[in-house]
Amino acid sequence: MKGIVFTEFLDLVEVKFGLEMVDRIISSSNLESEGAYTSVGTYKFSEMLQLLQHLSTNTGISIDDLLLVYAEHFFSVLEQSYPGLMATYNDPIEMISSIENHIHVEVRKIYPDAELPTFEVIKKTDNSLVMIYKSSRAMHHFGLGLMNKTFEHFNSTATIVLEKLKEDGTEVRFVINKN
Repeated sequence: MKGIVFTEFLDLVEVKFGLEMVDRIISSSNLESEGAYTSVGTYKFSEMLQLLQHLSTNTGISIDDLLLVYAEHFFSVLEQSYPGLMATYNDPIEMISSIENHIHVEVRKIYPDAELPTFEVIKKTDNSLVMIYKSSRAMHHFGLGLMNKTFEHFNSTATIVLEKLKEDGTEVRFVINKN
């Protein structure tokens, strides 16, 4: 998992819960990196899982809800870092439907060894989208948060239904209807 995901996560934890919480979740985890991350480094997903689990335990907030909040934070990082990519799109449905064939292609140019989820577009209209998310990491709520922020970015709203196709969350159907 790319280091930027870790550095931004710990920045968010510091802003929302304080530096003491950052120290607490790092010290209570068994991290190969010892919690020292660089944005360009690559780290094991198991480290992110430990940090999320310890943050959830310490705050009483579910991992899914933490991933939603983190996605909102991460979207703002993407907006600031890649304004040209965002400007390519005029519509949230168009942007979300292009994750696999455009956005992830661009991500791989910057981070060639990034392990990204896949998003298969099943059905698309001007006002709706059905996609299948697949990832061994089961971070579908992170994807959901990014989708929510995409609609917000375009001053639009949508109803997004998430349906687990596999109980462990490694395969999820997103049904998006623009309001």
